[in-house]
Amino acid sequence: MKRIGRGTAITLLAAAALTAATERPALADYEGKEAVVLSSDKAEFTILIDGGSIAAAILHDDPARLNPLWNPARMSREAGRPSSQSSVFGSWVCVDGFGIPSAEERAAGFPNHGEAVHRRWDVTGYGKQGNVTSLSFAVRLPLVQEELYRTFRVVDGETVLYVDSSLESHVAFDRPAVWAEHFTVGSPFLDGGGTAADMPATRARTRGYERDPAGVGHRLPPNQDFTWPMAPALVGGTVDLRIPPAAQGDWVDHSTALVDPQRRLGYVTVVNPEKRLLIGCLFRREEFPWVQNWERYQGPGQLVRGLEFSTMPFDEARRVSAERRLWNQPGYRWLPAKSRIESRYALFYIYVPQGFTRGDEIRMGQGTLTLEDRTSGKSVSIAFSRPL
Repeated sequence: MKRIGRGTAITLLAAAALTAATERPALADYEGKEAVVLSSDKAEFTILIDGGSIAAAILHDDPARLNPLWNPARMSREAGRPSSQSSVFGSWVCVDGFGIPSAEERAAGFPNHGEAVHRRWDVTGYGKQGNVTSLSFAVRLPLVQEELYRTFRVVDGETVLYVDSSLESHVAFDRPAVWAEHFTVGSPFLDGGGTAADMPATRARTRGYERDPAGVGHRLPPNQDFTWPMAPALVGGTVDLRIPPAAQGDWVDHSTALVDPQRRLGYVTVVNPEKRLLIGCLFRREEFPWVQNWERYQGPGQLVRGLEFSTMPFDEARRVSAERRLWNQPGYRWLPAKSRIESRYALFYIYVPQGFTRGDEIRMGQGTLTLEDRTSGKSVSIAFSRPL
């Protein structure tokens, strides 16, 4: 993550304020929650005010208006379960924390996945300049004494959501910060046997676990190293983690993968070949060297998958991750005293050609992003005006 000093950060923020639009966004309702719909002429993205989740991505010319991101409220309704009141939808930021806190942190009131997703965000800017529409937020994180600033941008002619963030420390000492982008897709976009996920990963490991007394099953054995994407299966043989199982059951598994150290940019993609749609994220590896793969498959229409790019391998207490230091890789980023660190990533949602079954390579050109399916030899290019 890029680091900037407090004085420089204030100067940049003031300069941005001089040119920022001063409109107030209209609020929409999304599953009973306040949201802002950020639109280009090609696509729209729904951002929740509480928690800042990217709850929905829609292509304007898609007659089905299919949202590939996880909607837990809809899935609960369809399964006949009570709807969750959580602000966790689709893709959300976990900062400064990822997963389950330590016993001491829980006793002190620290929540799962950090504070940001549990707090109401303040809109600090909104409007359109030229062909760019932007929406800016700030949210205070009192338990860790930090503040998160985040700007979402869309550009006419594109189906991309650009996400720029900075995390500011309010304390006078350097600290290890934990940051993850919890990119999560779900049914009906995600289905068994056909929808495929890809990432440029190398070494990987399954997460440790104890057998669940409630009877939730696992496909993967605990604490096993492998090379992405072929993981060892609990019953013997291997499992291709790119593809959800065609057979329906009730499974939950976690694994982590190290983004190829030879790459400057990492990515995650999920393609539904039947619907000819692909959603993915592009990010800088130096900021997010890990991708945790969370799979929760509960039967038809109840499939959820997180491809969570992060500073740490698993969603666990930071102390555990720091002491683990998997493959000699740190599980955090330094946040210097009274300073900020930054990150940038892009979420894209696109149509793919007939026969395109994998988004397993990405190339950036001048103002374009090209996704390739190396198996079929097919590719698709989209407008991408803000290089990372």
